[in-house]
Amino acid sequence: MEKKIIIITAPSGAGKTTIVKKLLAELPQLAFSISAATRAPRGNEVNGKDYYFLTLEEFHQKIDAHEFAEYEMVYAGKYYGTLKSELERIWNNNQVPMVDIDVKGALSIKEHYHQEALTIFIQPPSIDTLRERLSERGTETADSLDERLAKARYELSFSHEFDKIVVNDVLERAYEEVKDLVTDFLNIK
Repeated sequence: MEKKIIIITAPSGAGKTTIVKKLLAELPQLAFSISAATRAPRGNEVNGKDYYFLTLEEFHQKIDAHEFAEYEMVYAGKYYGTLKSELERIWNNNQVPMVDIDVKGALSIKEHYHQEALTIFIQPPSIDTLRERLSERGTETADSLDERLAKARYELSFSHEFDKIVVNDVLERAYEEVKDLVTDFLNIK
C-alpha cells in the first residue's frame, strides 16, 4: 500500500479542527495522527489520545534520536512534533494519517514525503473574521489574541506553498471542498 498522508493546517481559529473532526468521522480510511507536545494537558486532554505529552528532556532525546517526521518550537519553550512511529502505526493499520499541525511543520512533512502528501491550507476569510472567531471562544487574553493574530498573519504568508487553499467563510462549504480534495487524492469514490 502506498504510504499517503493528509496534512491540514491553518491559523488558529480558521476552523481546521472542526473540519478535521468531520473528515475523521466520515472517512474510516483516515486516522488522526497524534502529535507530541511539551505543554501540559488542558482540561480533559488525555495522553496518547489528544497528544503525547512529553517533558522537554524527553522531546530533546527524541530529536537527537531522529524520531520526528517534523517538529517545531511553536510558541516560546513549547515544542510540538509528529513522531515517525505515529505515522507508521497508522500505515500499519492500513489507514492514512491525518496530520493537523502548524504551517512550518506542514511544510517540513511535505518536503519529506513529497508526492505522498496532500497539504491543505484552511484560510480565514479575513484577519478581522479571525479576530472575531478567536474572541468568541473566550479563551484568549488581549495579549494572547494579539500573539495569535500576529502568528496568523505570518502563517498566511506561506499559504501559496500548499497544494490547495480552502477559504473557510461558510464552514459546511469549506468542509465539502476539503472532503472532495481528500477523496480525490486517495481515490475514494
